[in-house]
Amino acid sequence: MHGEFKVPGGKLVVADIETANQHISAASISGDFFLEPESALNDINQALIGLPEDASHQTITRALQAIITDDVMMFGFSPQAIATAVRRALGKASSWFDHEFTIIPPVTLPAVEHVALDEVLAQSVASGQRQPTLRFWDWDDSVVVIGCFQSVKNEVDMEAAKTYGVQVVRRITGGGAMFMEPGNCITYSLTVPTSLVDGMSIEKSYQFLDNWVLVALAEVGIKAHYVPLNDIASAQGKIGGAAQKRYANGVLVHHATMAYDIDADRMLSVLRTGREKLSDKGTTSANKRVDPMRSQTGLSRDAIINAFIEQFSKSYTSQPGQYTDEELAAAKQLVVEKFNTDEWLYKIS
Repeated sequence: MHGEFKVPGGKLVVADIETANQHISAASISGDFFLEPESALNDINQALIGLPEDASHQTITRALQAIITDDVMMFGFSPQAIATAVRRALGKASSWFDHEFTIIPPVTLPAVEHVALDEVLAQSVASGQRQPTLRFWDWDDSVVVIGCFQSVKNEVDMEAAKTYGVQVVRRITGGGAMFMEPGNCITYSLTVPTSLVDGMSIEKSYQFLDNWVLVALAEVGIKAHYVPLNDIASAQGKIGGAAQKRYANGVLVHHATMAYDIDADRMLSVLRTGREKLSDKGTTSANKRVDPMRSQTGLSRDAIINAFIEQFSKSYTSQPGQYTDEELAAAKQLVVEKFNTDEWLYKIS
């Protein structure tokens, strides 16, 4: 069994594994990394032999760390990287290239239905009814989508929201509030098996799942970079942020919202936290903190979304698709039973 892992900013680690009686019986680690002394490679291979084939990433990492003494120098890779390559060889972890993705272009729905679709598609992917999916949101209403653990009263000025006709929706993922008016931002959701981020810290998984976006932004003229924990920014300011939800069924939902043409003054009228963040950073204007993609590129929102789709399609095996009637019906039902209820919205008042 063969597995590979390219360390972000580092080297390639390759694992060739054999098993017998549900344990690793032979192991050969190779790659373009640097390791001193050379004899340490044999120690690494021997440390893997005898481990259960379903050993966790943590178990494999600990077994390797136990034999790596102070005189061993590893350049461009780590015990964690080896563990990922081994888990991929054993079929317990996966890479982008182990999957075929479905890409769903923007479909205009109420924003709350898109929130519900995150939960519905997680179930579809988990049950094998659909492939891992990248989908782009589109909506025709004005909303603030708050994070799963945020307080409504602390995040939103409800009087201002009422004045501007802005609804408030609570999503399934953590993170901060998203101020979403028609056409003012670009939002996508990526629904994938958690095996894709096997062994990665939460911080590393955000960076890993957003790498293709940084390439796509470069294609449209924005030199963007990742800012821990979950922000995407350029030299001109923050572009957007991401959030995740990991389900017990082995599926992860990762979504990001990036500013396209934000009305910063209206946003600050509605979002209380926005005012606090600006004050905390000594910034008097939202335009100095959020720099929309329209001002940086001069491109239409559709053109940028198309560039995103093209980049993802070039990078990974994918095909266009749509929502099923059953998924759309399930989302509408979830809106009624969960997402539009006071019990859900005000679970943290």
